[in-house]
Amino acid sequence: MNGRCWLRALTGVDLDKALNDCNRAIRNAPKTAAMFDSRGLAHLRLGDLDKAIADYDASLALNPRLGWSLYGRGLAKQRKGLTAEGAADIAAATAINPKLPDEVKRRGLTP
Repeated sequence: MNGRCWLRALTGVDLDKALNDCNRAIRNAPKTAAMFDSRGLAHLRLGDLDKAIADYDASLALNPRLGWSLYGRGLAKQRKGLTAEGAADIAAATAINPKLPDEVKRRGLTP
């Protein structure tokens, strides 16, 4: 379920179905950071910034070095006008994975 949610969220396709997949994945494995990371991306794509940040917070509580979660939370914060906080998350994500900014841009994700 998480793989399908991630793919849909990453490509921005069938985002409502992505959320359903993520919710099922989280019910099955509630202590797995990747599940919240995937749902965070789906919420980010949908513009549900508070829900995206909450999911990324949950993901990072389970795995503080998950680059996609840091980057996604940074984007969500920047879109909310929390520019400095968002930039700090993006910088932390980039320190973990220097290739991540290019990957995120290729996926059409910008502040």
